[in-house]
Amino acid sequence: MIFKEALKKRELEINAQLESAFDRRLDAPDIIIEAMKYSLFAGGKRLRPILMLETCRCLEGDETIIWPLALGIEMIHTYSLIHDDLPDMDDDDYRRGKLTNHKVYGPATAILAGDALLNYAVETMLKGSKNLSGDELSRYIQAVRVIMGASGILGMIGGQVADLQSENKVIGIDELDYIHLHKTAALLEASVQAACIIAQAQPATQGRLISYSHRVGLAFQIVDDILDVEGDEETLGKPVGSDEKNHKSTFVSLYGLEASRVKVSELEKEAVEMLQPIGSRTVFLQELAHYICSRNQ
Repeated sequence: MIFKEALKKRELEINAQLESAFDRRLDAPDIIIEAMKYSLFAGGKRLRPILMLETCRCLEGDETIIWPLALGIEMIHTYSLIHDDLPDMDDDDYRRGKLTNHKVYGPATAILAGDALLNYAVETMLKGSKNLSGDELSRYIQAVRVIMGASGILGMIGGQVADLQSENKVIGIDELDYIHLHKTAALLEASVQAACIIAQAQPATQGRLISYSHRVGLAFQIVDDILDVEGDEETLGKPVGSDEKNHKSTFVSLYGLEASRVKVSELEKEAVEMLQPIGSRTVFLQELAHYICSRNQ
């Protein structure tokens, strides 16, 4: 319970910062701002910014520098969900218990809301470099490049394309790993890597933290696959069975539920082991791995 309370506190902290990013008057049609905020504040877990901020904290880095990056990566994640739900993608009507963006605002505005969040993410991150200079600025730009690389064709978008191409096919574990590690894990890894860059983590420490995020990211997607089969629709806030509906290969369809649960347990154990040599500063990240691997939504 103590961990869940701490997690909720961090979620509220991030929500407040996201709200502040929209406080200023934006000279744009009201409908696009409304559509952006509709999905951004629809009840997300904020795992990516939490991962970034907690990694920075455990490395005793400068949180004031990391905040614009944390907000940016959550906007990028939200844009990807808006587009994922579109009729020509996963064609989902509900997410987090609410109608998906295109069901409320129409496909055209939903596409533009996603585009707008991606652009606003970059703008937010670049504004964060305003008062930086020298090595500090260089590290910040490097962190932005990591985030944008993980969001693009070499990361999330590449995984999304491979996911679409896998529909109506039986694919092997190598192809499935590619989809999981790019579509889902890439942004989770980028959250940790960006924090390591800002906080100037030692190479060995950075390697352990990135290995942790790699395993957590893969476990997150396998849990998603499990929940799509046996999850509760009311708890999930969306219909189950969308992978089967879209004829997608998943870890569950290839190996079954029990093997999938075993794999998640193995990944959680390995993730925690990666952190233990770093010390007690990683306790929250260890608890976060358990939360991700045991979640029901």
